Amino acid sequence: EVGEPFKEEKAVAKYLRFNCPTKSTNMMGHRVDYFIASKAVECLLDSKWAKAKKGEEALFTTRESVVDYCNRLLKKQFFHRALKVMKMKPDKDIKKEKEKGKAESGKEEEKKSKKESGKEEKTKKEKEKEKKKDGEKEECKKDETPGTPKKKETKRKFKLEPHEDQVFLDGNEVYVWIYDPVHFKTFAMGLVLVIAVIAATLFPLWPAEMRVGVYYLSVGAGCFVASILLLAVARCILFLIIWLITGGRHHFWFLPNLTADVGFIDSFRPLYTHEYKGPKADLKKEEKSESKKQQKYDSEEKSDSEKKEEDDGKTEATRNSGTDGSGGERHSDTDSDRREDDRSQHSSGNGNDFEMITKEELEQQTDEGDCEEEEDEETESRPSHEKS
Repeated sequence: EVGEPFKEEKAVAKYLRFNCPTKSTNMMGHRVDYFIASKAVECLLDSKWAKAKKGEEALFTTRESVVDYCNRLLKKQFFHRALKVMKMKPDKDIKKEKEKGKAESGKEEEKKSKKESGKEEKTKKEKEKEKKKDGEKEECKKDETPGTPKKKETKRKFKLEPHEDQVFLDGNEVYVWIYDPVHFKTFAMGLVLVIAVIAATLFPLWPAEMRVGVYYLSVGAGCFVASILLLAVARCILFLIIWLITGGRHHFWFLPNLTADVGFIDSFRPLYTHEYKGPKADLKKEEKSESKKQQKYDSEEKSDSEKKEEDDGKTEATRNSGTDGSGGERHSDTDSDRREDDRSQHSSGNGNDFEMITKEELEQQTDEGDCEEEEDEETESRPSHEKS
């Protein structure tokens, strides 16, 4: 015979019932809540009974003390021990699963063969990129799952049955709750509901001012609900009218979030939304995509041109440094070379590069050239005499 539980035991059981994580399942055709023993022990070790008060010792100091106390609760029928029984699948389901696995493996092999044929057609650059990506993926997989690859976790179904040995053990043992107290919140809500029903039934006994106020409040609430319903219908009618007039190109919604699953204030904003779905919209999207592509291409070209300019600047700097010593030789060029350059520029400016020249003009040019050479020799010989 087991005596009635004490107040302390009821308080501990109530704390454990509402704070220990529980799950629900079927047992003997009834829906029950169960918990795991190790989690119940951890829950009680974190409770107020595990902390020592002034002049008193803590009720729970070790896991063994918690197990002993839970054995007392089990004997007083707050919960009982249950046994997990896994549901066995019939032979038909096992055969179907095997056939599905074979079909999936065949499909995977076909996909692999197709991928290999596609990869052979690709260029070397694309192959290198794919190899790099595959290597990165393999490294990530190795880091995540060292050893065997991951498999999909399948939850096996089970059912609970009463255990023969009713003892509380610390571990993965399952215990089903018998004690089901009423939570304070549910008790308070039920009490408020009962009081509201009684007050509504006693409406004729209310004072005249309260009855008039409630009447106006009910009328105002009814008008508000009716206005929202009318708005919902009117916005649909407005959308249909605009959609029919424009041939389905303009989608105009007034208060689009009015019937959406949002808060009271969010249901009234934004005020309206407008979308244009026509041929011009598609063209605009294409133009935007093309402009983005052109901008990217221009930025790439600019970066290439900047690099080329930098390289040219470096080469010019090296050439200038190398040609500083040969500056005197350049200054010693003859006047004949300069005049030849002037003639070529003059001929290109006049456009006479491809005109026919007569014999008389050729003779005159040769005579002028001989005279110029004699003048150059005289100028060169004068400074040599002056030096001597």
